[in-house]
Amino acid sequence: MAEELRGVVSGTLFRNSENGWSVIEVRSKGDLITVVGTLPELSAGEHCIFSGNWVQHPQFGRQLQASACSIETPTSLKGIERYLGSGLIKGIGPSTARLIVEAFGQQTLEVLSETPERLREISGIGKVRSRQITQSYQQQFALRKSMVFLQSYGLPIGLSEKISKKYKERAEDIIRKNPYQLIEDIDGVGFLTADRIALTLGFPEGGDERLRAGLIYVLRESSISSGHSYIPRVCLLRQASGLLRCQPELLDPILSSLILGHELHSEDIDGEEGIFLPDAYRCEWSIAKKLNLLNNFSQQMMVEHVAGQIAKFEKEHDIIFSPTQQQAIIQATQSGVLLVTGGPGTGKTTLINCIIHILGHDEDILLAAPTGRAAKRMSDATGKEAKTIHRLLEFSGEFGGFMRDDENPLDCFCLIVDEVSMVDIYLMRSLLRAVKIGTRLIMVGDKDQLPSVGPGNVLGDMLASSLIAQVRLTEIFRQDEKSMIVQNAHRINQGLMPTLNSKEGDFFFERSKSPEETAKTIVDLCQRRLPKFLNDDLAYKGIQVLSPTKKGACGVHQLNILLQSALNPKKSDEHEMLYAETTFRCWDKVIHTRNNYMLAWRNLSNDEEGQGVFNGDVGYITSIDKEGRSLTVLYDDERYVDYEYAKLEELELAYCLSVHKSQGSAFEAVVMPVVGGHHLLLNRNLFYTAVTRAKKLVVLVGYEQAIYSMVQNNHSQKRNTALCNRLSEVQFANHS
Repeated sequence: MAEELRGVVSGTLFRNSENGWSVIEVRSKGDLITVVGTLPELSAGEHCIFSGNWVQHPQFGRQLQASACSIETPTSLKGIERYLGSGLIKGIGPSTARLIVEAFGQQTLEVLSETPERLREISGIGKVRSRQITQSYQQQFALRKSMVFLQSYGLPIGLSEKISKKYKERAEDIIRKNPYQLIEDIDGVGFLTADRIALTLGFPEGGDERLRAGLIYVLRESSISSGHSYIPRVCLLRQASGLLRCQPELLDPILSSLILGHELHSEDIDGEEGIFLPDAYRCEWSIAKKLNLLNNFSQQMMVEHVAGQIAKFEKEHDIIFSPTQQQAIIQATQSGVLLVTGGPGTGKTTLINCIIHILGHDEDILLAAPTGRAAKRMSDATGKEAKTIHRLLEFSGEFGGFMRDDENPLDCFCLIVDEVSMVDIYLMRSLLRAVKIGTRLIMVGDKDQLPSVGPGNVLGDMLASSLIAQVRLTEIFRQDEKSMIVQNAHRINQGLMPTLNSKEGDFFFERSKSPEETAKTIVDLCQRRLPKFLNDDLAYKGIQVLSPTKKGACGVHQLNILLQSALNPKKSDEHEMLYAETTFRCWDKVIHTRNNYMLAWRNLSNDEEGQGVFNGDVGYITSIDKEGRSLTVLYDDERYVDYEYAKLEELELAYCLSVHKSQGSAFEAVVMPVVGGHHLLLNRNLFYTAVTRAKKLVVLVGYEQAIYSMVQNNHSQKRNTALCNRLSEVQFANHS
């Protein structure tokens, strides 16, 4: 149960201006007490009431860990003087504060609020300074007022301060008028938080504002969590009625008004009415139209010349392409847009190298992939620089978007994009905007991997349409035929059990009796057994644990704790930093968890600088500055990124990753728990994706039945997308 502490602020020992985390000293009943937590900006002399729990810090002793704080207006003359002279109010120092209090006494704060022009009665305060003091005081007063207002509805201090900084003195007015505006404007505020405030303020459960907000929230949440471009109207009404605790019939006219007002879009999709967010609707149309244009402006090469070049490449590299591979290469020289798909070992990389060889104009061919690791693999395989799509499009923090677009397109003869299964509709739209008409576009991917984390099913929809030329590679290259990783990946895809513990020695299974025993075995494998099997360097960087779940004894969270403790144990306080429930240490393996276009990076090897760190980037902590409350991460492509304390919310430990987070990456060795779980999560699609991340070794730990269940479970959640329909419509328009 939270305890209460009432006292006067003596001073602030530390404050992180980004997230409000503070260490302050408070005088209470004669004692000087340390209070820590995410707090509003407090000044010496302020009277506060803190709510929280007492903790014993190993170095600094007893402290109050505050979860809430309310600020009382100082009443004593000494308290008012200390508050005004604390530096919080611009234009007032200690001496000026004393003069103001001597002039107005107990009415000082009332004068500042209601008749601030009276400040000019004091010698030394002229018109300009009076205006400065008045504006600063009123801003601080409004901030305090909104903080108190927001915390009265149970919002955490950090979130309250974020809202107050966004809206400033208008915070209370905006929220009283429409608390659901918070969902749109403030990262971290969902429908339930805004709804709690609204209902407390007296907004009716059946009010239009609430019902409108609920409908839009369900649509947005389905895009973020399930990857849908739209929701069928019936499903949207049903889901929203559950959230809003009302009958679907009550929502139907509200939904119609949102459509009429162009806040949502409605369209018939395969016989049912689909409801789109406007940007998702425009996005799929934009992709379809641009692909159609690129497809119609193909620059065909003479087939005889291409055949000769294929033969030359085969001779130089001592290989023989299969008929399907030859077809893919020829098709690449005849089509404006080409899709090449295939599983591991089917020769996609060799095929790309041959296409580059035939097309020539090496400097006019650009290579790209969605993630840094995928781009690096592409570079290593081709000997030609490949960039992430974000870097290729030249994101600008100052501009707030990509510099490459339809007005400033990419200057290339051919663009080859790998791992296209990972690309969502928004990134694909941005990429296509930057591709000028006449550019040859070749997209490579594996249709059997998990779809993009973001909305849409770009690769699947393009393959389902007949607009774009496509070649599927199925034959395994001769040099990969002995790899059980490759063979088992194809067996899994066919619904067959993988061959376990074969003599070839790159695909193993270890039985265990419980999830706890499985976790213990995984730690032992990573700490002791696999380093001997591979080598010391791989023990730290090459082995990747992948888990299909986040929770439980074998979930991402728990395995990261166990693996960090085993592989990078505590050395000293100076080499670690606590953020929320995560302890970060020097040389921890970490992953960036959201797209941050403004985060700066630097490459020390070539003095290059830029902005943008993206969801899925994996690196290592190289240094920790405890005094400055920051740390530095080195990412795979030699980018150093500094993280201030507030930005640590974007980092997680990466000794164990979810299978979804591993997309686009390749690891020397993959270790995976197989202990069962929810059937909607543990399917063939996910299992195949995990296995195909490994280059040299796969070790499964758990139950054979769990492996069998995943192989047999071919269920994958269907995404509601309309890109395939769009592609069919533009193709029909071509022939009409």
